[in-house]
Amino acid sequence: MRINSIISIIVLFFVQISFGQKNDVKLLVGKVQEQSSPVEGVNIINNATQATAVSDSDGNFSIAVREGDVLVFSAVNLDPVRIRIAQEHLANTSLVVKMTAKEVELKEVVVNENANITAENLGIIPYGQKKYTPAERKVYTATSTSIDKLLNKISGRTAMLKKEVNVEKKEALFRKLEYLFEENYYTDRLKIPVDDIKGFQLFCVDDADFAVSLNSKNKTMSMFLITDLARKYLTILENEK
Repeated sequence: MRINSIISIIVLFFVQISFGQKNDVKLLVGKVQEQSSPVEGVNIINNATQATAVSDSDGNFSIAVREGDVLVFSAVNLDPVRIRIAQEHLANTSLVVKMTAKEVELKEVVVNENANITAENLGIIPYGQKKYTPAERKVYTATSTSIDKLLNKISGRTAMLKKEVNVEKKEALFRKLEYLFEENYYTDRLKIPVDDIKGFQLFCVDDADFAVSLNSKNKTMSMFLITDLARKYLTILENEK
């Protein structure tokens, strides 16, 4: 009889603990914003319980939490955010989570941001017409008629002008690359010796995939590719010793 009483007390003790723990759980309601705009499709995970949620078209979400749990907010185009749930979060009616967009484009120098006058706006040339660089205009002129094509092909001028176009494109890529990374990025991060930085930059613009990333202003892809190119270039330098 006494044993039965002890068992009953133990069972009651665990039931009370379990009930108390369940009462600690609260449904947290919140909104995800980027600047002042709601963000849809943000993944939310409770690291303690592995419970998940996704923000709706208005940025709203709800997820079960306890004090001390860590919520992780993530999305492809946003920097991740981690929030440890405190008593004040549970006391508030709604949690507003501010997220920041990832920077993926290259920085550009603005010469004159108010200058919107173009030949297209003035009606001099049609909208969407191909714009030629100086070197490309020379190639177009040299090959615009069948006689020009024949004479310039025989003289080798067309090949020379096309080579000039390639040089011009590489010079443009080189200028973008110079602006994209500081000198200490090459020396500290990529371990390129100071005296070899210019040579490494030329090595990079010769790579077709890296050239595409520069032209598309995809800084994330450029940083990924330049790391592998640095490894290859350092191997070349080592073999030349």
